[in-house]
Amino acid sequence: MPSNVLMPQMGESIAEGTIVRWFKNVGDTVVKDEPLLEISTDKVDAEVPAPASGVLAQILHGPGTTLAVETVIAVIAQPGEAVGAAPSLAAEPVATVAPAPPTQEPTPEQPVPATPVPSTVAPAEPPAPAAEEAELVRQRSSPLVRKIAREHGIDIAAVPGTGIHGRVTKDDIMGFIERGATPPAALPASTAPPAAETPPPTLVPTPSEPVGPDSYREPLSIMRQRIAEHMVMSRRTSPHVHTVFEVDVTRIVRTRERESTAFEARHGLKLTYTPFFLAAVVEGLKAFPVVNASIDGTDVVYHRHINLGVAVALPNGLIVPVIKRAEELSLIGLQRAVTDLATRARNKQLKPDEVQGSTFSVTNPGPYGGLYGLPIINQPNVAILSTGGIHKRPTVITDSDGNDVIAVRSLMLIALSFDHRLVDGATADQFMAKVKQVLETAEFQLG
Repeated sequence: MPSNVLMPQMGESIAEGTIVRWFKNVGDTVVKDEPLLEISTDKVDAEVPAPASGVLAQILHGPGTTLAVETVIAVIAQPGEAVGAAPSLAAEPVATVAPAPPTQEPTPEQPVPATPVPSTVAPAEPPAPAAEEAELVRQRSSPLVRKIAREHGIDIAAVPGTGIHGRVTKDDIMGFIERGATPPAALPASTAPPAAETPPPTLVPTPSEPVGPDSYREPLSIMRQRIAEHMVMSRRTSPHVHTVFEVDVTRIVRTRERESTAFEARHGLKLTYTPFFLAAVVEGLKAFPVVNASIDGTDVVYHRHINLGVAVALPNGLIVPVIKRAEELSLIGLQRAVTDLATRARNKQLKPDEVQGSTFSVTNPGPYGGLYGLPIINQPNVAILSTGGIHKRPTVITDSDGNDVIAVRSLMLIALSFDHRLVDGATADQFMAKVKQVLETAEFQLG
């Protein structure tokens, strides 16, 4: 009998997902557990495997459609098996958003064809005005935001949204509540203005200028929209301050060059510089726990464990998987965790809980050649460290006899962005001095 493909439940806190693209078309043969489509949630992008082998008989929802979990999105049948009318859906679509950009860059002369959706699905009837208004509210908020609004009796339409297209984020509604704002009292029926006098919010802003023949326009991917919302929110939330230190990592460079082949033979892992940086950060956070803390309203939350978010570059974005309880891991354990999380991030195999719960974040743009960067804080952290490229430069050092000499050393710049609401400049520099000391003098155990 036919098998339904459902929008998967990617985590307890995730109630909906957006279809990014289908890897198969109607009529294609599918094999159980092979990637069937890609979805995007508030936490991760993931590939959804086929639940059964057979033929993809129906695609009920195309790219860009946001649906509640457990919604039927496609049907897989056996070869030659007749498929009747579309099965009853577990839930109606939540919203329709812009689809992710195609993998091949479009040009004005070569438009990108949309993924076809079978004509077996009848077009939806135009929604009533009340339904349109409810739909707009759902489009401009997440399930968590709507839950908070219900618990506090707040009309989301009254909350100014700072996200993409006016989307109301968690910080927007929590700030609305903290300010003591209350929804306006309902007007009596006799004085209530006609519904037509209150236009629905505009979700898509009018382009600022027309696109000429030498340009083209494409929608932001779901991931880029989430990144944009998070970055703008972080800048609005935290007063960012930055400090930059120079570090002599000659000892680490020599250790890696000398031990990398044996390390890979023993552990089946390539030895990178990242675990050295993370190990030094762990020691710095142990010495200055306020840098590992977070702010909740007017309270400071100190975390017992060090959960390091490590930024991983993807072809079309960025994701920050988390190494939980990093203080319990050796350098080998840190390397294993980094390799595993980065590999699964690039293969879209991360679970939602693996990108949540960070207490401090590290980003490493150094391999691309930059000297240093001043990153935006990954909320709700109060600091993020950026490691620059390692370059050989002449510098003055003191030899074993106490003489100052010029030598060629492997130097790098590390930069800390910190939230001045909680972390002061003196504390930030003391933390950085500790990280520098560990990187320059520690004896790292490679096993």
